[in-house]
This record gives sequence, C-alpha cells and structure tokens, in this order.
Amino acid sequence: MTSAMSPRPARRRGAPRGLTLIEISIAIAIAAVLFAAVTVGIGALTGAKAKGSATELAGVIRSLYDSAALSGKTCRLVFEIPDPKREQPTKYHAECAAGGITTARDRDNALREDERDREKAARSGGGQDERKNYTRSDNSSPSAQELMEQEKTRIESQSTFSAYTAEEISPRELPAGVAVSVWTRQQRQPVESGVAYLYFFPQGYTEKAMVFLRQGDNAWTLDVSPLTGKVNIASEALEVPRS
Repeated sequence: MTSAMSPRPARRRGAPRGLTLIEISIAIAIAAVLFAAVTVGIGALTGAKAKGSATELAGVIRSLYDSAALSGKTCRLVFEIPDPKREQPTKYHAECAAGGITTARDRDNALREDERDREKAARSGGGQDERKNYTRSDNSSPSAQELMEQEKTRIESQSTFSAYTAEEISPRELPAGVAVSVWTRQQRQPVESGVAYLYFFPQGYTEKAMVFLRQGDNAWTLDVSPLTGKVNIASEALEVPRS
C-alpha cells in the first residue's frame, strides 16, 4: 500500500516592494535641488533678475521725480553698493531735504559760498534789510557774527536729508547676483562700490544719469532724462556720455 503523497504547497512569488516614506522624501529632495539648479542657471543666462530689477527701479525713479516736483523739496535716491568682491545685495532708499536746496554741481561748496556771500553783504551793510528779520528779545539788531550763525543754521537745516517713507518708495534691496553701478553727469566713471546719489529737484528735473544692472553676461541700462524724469530701459550696457 502506497502511502499518499501530500501535495507541496505552491511557492508564492514575492509581491513588489513599494518605496518607503524615507526613500520618497529623498527622491523629492534631490528633484528639488536639481530643479533649483536649473532655475538658477536659466535665470543667469537670461538675466531675469536684472531685468526685473531694472523695471522696478524705473518705477521708483519716476515716483521720486514726481514727489520732488509736487512737494517742492529736493529728494535723492541713495544706492548702497557693496564691494564687488563681496557677495552682498545692493540696497537703496529715498531721502528728501527740508526744502529745495541748491542744484549746483558741488552742493557742499555752494552752501559755503552762500554763507560767505551773506557774510560779505552783512559786513558791507548790504544785509541790513535781511537783518531786520533777526532780532533779539530786546528788539536790538544782532551782530554780524550772530547773523552768520543764524544763517548757517538755516542753510544746514534746509540741506539736511531725512528718510522718505512713502510706501511706493520704501527701502529695498536688489536680488543677490545683480551688480549695480550708477553714473551721473558730474562723474567721469560710474560708481561701482560705496554710496551713490541720484538727485531730483522741485523745479521738475533731475540729473542726467544712468543706472547699470548686470547679471552674468547680461546687462541693462536705465537712461534717465533730466527734463522729464522719463526712464528708458536698454537691454545692453550703454556708453557713458563724454563731456
């Protein structure tokens, strides 16, 4: 009598193993890094950040031009440009003076010349009419030295700039990787590091100026018209006018 042979159980094929949560997280992280690298590379090739910054700055310049004309105050756009060797962003903000100060080429010298002219007028007697505006409590006229001190205080107060806090011209910084240089008609070469100023006057004009923005091999130039404040954006680095 043959013993009954019990059938062997059939082997089951192993079910496909799914990805674990850790493996999925790693895959997503790697994809994000690759995507970011591609995005940065494309942005550097097209100069997207520099182009966007040029458009933003053009709007700021126009707004500050209008603000100076309407308020009757001299305003300026202040650029804080880092050393090119340091990978830091350029910052900028707006400031306005207490009044419409001089528009001469060298403003500090102009203020000192104004003070000297008033001092000469006071010594020669030509400042008698102005001196009537300055009286002591006993109604006596001040001395020439006192008059000059009062005039100096007045001029300095008019030429003191304070931060301009309008929302559309709030302090900002440009994206990392965008290099900035600023040229005005008073300069031979653009300022590439340090502090640069672009002035706007209450009479409704500004300085002839160019603001250059670079990202990689891409360059954009903001060409500012002195009479209208209009900003033309060129997708290249324009040459600085020769005076």
